[in-house]
Amino acid sequence: MNIDQDKLNAFMGRFVNDLGAVMHAATIVAGDKLGLYKALAERPLSAEELASSTETDARYVREWLSAQAASGYVEYEPSSERFGLSDEQAFALTVEGGPAFIPGAFEIAVAQFKAIPKMISAFRTGLGLGWHEHDAALFHGTERFFRPGYAANLVSQWIPALDGVQAKLEAGASVADVRCGHGASTLIMAEAYPKSSFTGFDYHEPSVRIANQAAECAGLGKRVRFEVANAKAFPGRKYDLVAMFDCLHDMGDPVGAATHVRESLAHDGSWMIVEPFANDRLENNLNPVGRIFYSASTFICTPASRSQEVGACLGAQAGESRIRDVATRGGFSRFRRATETPFNLLYEARP
Repeated sequence: MNIDQDKLNAFMGRFVNDLGAVMHAATIVAGDKLGLYKALAERPLSAEELASSTETDARYVREWLSAQAASGYVEYEPSSERFGLSDEQAFALTVEGGPAFIPGAFEIAVAQFKAIPKMISAFRTGLGLGWHEHDAALFHGTERFFRPGYAANLVSQWIPALDGVQAKLEAGASVADVRCGHGASTLIMAEAYPKSSFTGFDYHEPSVRIANQAAECAGLGKRVRFEVANAKAFPGRKYDLVAMFDCLHDMGDPVGAATHVRESLAHDGSWMIVEPFANDRLENNLNPVGRIFYSASTFICTPASRSQEVGACLGAQAGESRIRDVATRGGFSRFRRATETPFNLLYEARP
């Protein structure tokens, strides 16, 4: 090999950063579950004080705190030997459902690691790995990771960007949220539009059960319900709005799902499609956001699609052209990009 030492050094520097991030991820999940971040958000603490307030072991806590400080996730004051969180760190690490909350993302990463043996087999056989075959950390992490983005954008930006949909929801509309998971998106809409009724559908029965419990706890059980059904066979007709959040690319037969959505809509209804941000060409997705989505797609999205009939495998970086093609082949005559964020694209399709 003809090694360029400068290029090798640069690559090894990237490796050190990446390995540190990978090793750090597990400590974030543990700290979140143990309540360590929330305790630090109240006031700076020594390792012993933090351990006492969270009923944990001081020696483990000191090592955990050192890892957090080395990663820039907590602040350390040498003179007092205390650790604390800046307002920004506390906002991102402790405000559940806030627009910058990040611990849920690391739960997804943990679930990917747990899936390694199954994915090695899938690579060799070409078989799929269904959503339901993953560790439960994926289901909980997905809700906690995606909910902040929905809370920040769904009511304030996304729905207003659709043609006439906000007015319908304010007046009283019928909405289907397909592949709703734990129902975070459904409940956000239901709380914002008290005159409308909402039904969430998901093929994963444990998620549907959790979603119904969440609806009852939120006092929305009379206007919101969740049912077990897949995207090509969910019941109901004449919906004013059918929504799909970060799930169309996971489906084995997205065109079949689009066809069913078209049949289930009212004549003037709308299909809202939220997808991960992606350009149409691979070279335009080779960036930090694309890195996250391609990695997740390798272990979650693509094998989920492969596990279903057709197995279209759009992947999490499908891009606008491929989503447009799905909608067109499903019978929609109008399709547009309604708005976008750094992490999502919002499409509107109409009959």
